[in-house]
Amino acid sequence: MTTALTIAIAQTTQSVGDLSANADAMLAWRDQAREADLIVFPELQLIGYPPEDLVLKPAFVERAGDELLRLARATSDGGPAMLVGTVIAAQGVLFNVLALLDGGEIVAIRQKRELPNYGTFDEKRLFAPGPLPAPVEFRGVKLGLPICEDIWFPFVTAHLAAEGAQILISPNGSPYEIGKDDKRLRSVAAARVQETGLPIIYLNRVGGQDELVFDGASFVLNGDMSVAHQLPEWSEQLVLTRWEKVDGRWQCQPGAQTRGDPYPADVYNAMVLGLRDYVNRNRFPGVVLGLSGGIDSALSAAVAVDALGAERVWCVMMPSRFTGTESLEDAAACARMLGVRLDSIGIEPAVEAFDAMLGDVFAGRARDLTEENIQSRIRGVTLMGISNKFGHMVLTTGNKSEMSVGYATIYGDMAGGYSVLKDAYKTTVFDLSRWRNENVPVLGLGPSGPVMPERVITKPPTAELRENQKDEDSLPPYEVLDPILYGLVEEELSVEQLVARGFDHETVARIERLLYVAEYKRRQAPPGVKLGVRNFGRDRRYPITNAFRTT
Repeated sequence: MTTALTIAIAQTTQSVGDLSANADAMLAWRDQAREADLIVFPELQLIGYPPEDLVLKPAFVERAGDELLRLARATSDGGPAMLVGTVIAAQGVLFNVLALLDGGEIVAIRQKRELPNYGTFDEKRLFAPGPLPAPVEFRGVKLGLPICEDIWFPFVTAHLAAEGAQILISPNGSPYEIGKDDKRLRSVAAARVQETGLPIIYLNRVGGQDELVFDGASFVLNGDMSVAHQLPEWSEQLVLTRWEKVDGRWQCQPGAQTRGDPYPADVYNAMVLGLRDYVNRNRFPGVVLGLSGGIDSALSAAVAVDALGAERVWCVMMPSRFTGTESLEDAAACARMLGVRLDSIGIEPAVEAFDAMLGDVFAGRARDLTEENIQSRIRGVTLMGISNKFGHMVLTTGNKSEMSVGYATIYGDMAGGYSVLKDAYKTTVFDLSRWRNENVPVLGLGPSGPVMPERVITKPPTAELRENQKDEDSLPPYEVLDPILYGLVEEELSVEQLVARGFDHETVARIERLLYVAEYKRRQAPPGVKLGVRNFGRDRRYPITNAFRTT
């Protein structure tokens, strides 16, 4: 009878769609875990997660099957068995599955039961739900294999326990959200362990995939509720977990435990990892961005340097007649502190050219927002010109507060390939900037000291598109605006519910209107790192043409 077991958990990254590379990487991890009995990989690790409509291509599913067979054949060498997440087709539908590979064969397959269909997830569109899973017997031990969402439903793990499971192993593809790592451990996994009395291995992946970032933070929780292992966030790691049977129950021997990042360090590292993987996996040589002397562009530049290194970040100051001396000084100081290239390209010749071009058409009309937007679009064209000529991706610098209310210029400062601040409210931008000036992120490639002058953080925000312009000329103060937006976006509250919290009715109603009418802009915005529970893009999907208001 088996009384000891070594299970390797591989907290790894992935490359969506690169089937052979993912398989090769899994075999390389297996080589590092030769003394293990079993090595476990995250959900859908063979094909990458989320695969979206790739799985609807028959050729993709067929090649995934070929690679799974290659992995299975590799286990004929007598080394560790493998637990691999992939897609299979059966009875004309697709299933999200775990395959147990051992002795050169696929010895068992278990299908995901609960398919998430909210927020960033749309698995019911792609996969069919499997039956309640039965345990898999491995070396005399019954393993329960709830896949990701399955552990959020008590009846799935209860069924596994009733069927004789002795250890729960839950491979996940769980994207980062603020505060989610603690929720996984303290709320979800702990509840399942308490209900079943069974220990659980919770394995999550790391790395960026378009707008999603996977933070890792895998763990092992024993049946007595003690944490045996806690893996770090943001980095790949292989851990051998040692199991022994004591008084008829399996328990994991204690190992290393790493505390997760507190806020806002976690947010900053999520942005760094998301940008790094997006740029590298799409093979851009680097990024180019406008450095205005303001806080949004300063923070975006700092994240870019921490993600890619200063040599791959190109900043451009594009002054106009409205650019203040402080902005010029602060942009230059920021570039020096980060060690990046900074070019200055004045936009006045282009502004004057547009004034002349449009003079006859605009005759008799006062200067207004139109001329402000033309300046922003000139800057967008300038950055895109550099991008086209040298290959660097344009990094946009707008934050979630601005994108919520449409305080951004379509085809202007919104033009670009990616945005690290897309899901960060302006108050979060301030928090992140203060934190980065005093700390070095664990993933950072940038300087060890401050990354922007203190004045960038303390001066009133402005777009500098007209004389003496300030953001608060058009918007409530951010300490008022952001809680209203959080209520409208993340919590889906009505105007009256926010008024009941103490906010001014007229202000909330105006912000709600701005939020809805800016939907068409957000549909044309670049992707950006998901940080909260309702990011613009994958999470929040509103109609552009929308007459509904809550007041």
